[in-house]
Amino acid sequence: MRIKNPKFWLTSVTVEDLTAAPTPVSFNMKLSAQVAVKNTNFGHFKFDNTTIWFDYGGVGVGEAFVARGRSKARSTKKMNVTVELNSNNIPNNSSLENDIKAGFVALTCHSKLSGKVQLMKLIKKKNLQK
Repeated sequence: MRIKNPKFWLTSVTVEDLTAAPTPVSFNMKLSAQVAVKNTNFGHFKFDNTTIWFDYGGVGVGEAFVARGRSKARSTKKMNVTVELNSNNIPNNSSLENDIKAGFVALTCHSKLSGKVQLMKLIKKKNLQK
């Protein structure tokens, strides 16, 4: 039997609150996001606590905490997280002012999910998903 790495991603993001100021250029926003862990193995996947980091232009603007859990065999576990983002760490010389005026602020996120897949209560394999 071949054990595959489970998939981990944000399935949807909703902006609950957004405040942008032109002088000084800044933003604060509250996001509600759904996170999914898809396990295609024939055994359950237990994963550890993890953090999702949100960046603007390579600078961290917020983070969301995902509690440890378990994804059943050949299923997808969905969880809801809330995250507060702000532009306090972004330098003044960035392109944030132009992005806010254009109405488009591009954010990226990254995370690491680690855990174990257990097949038929006999075989265990550690996984690390980026």
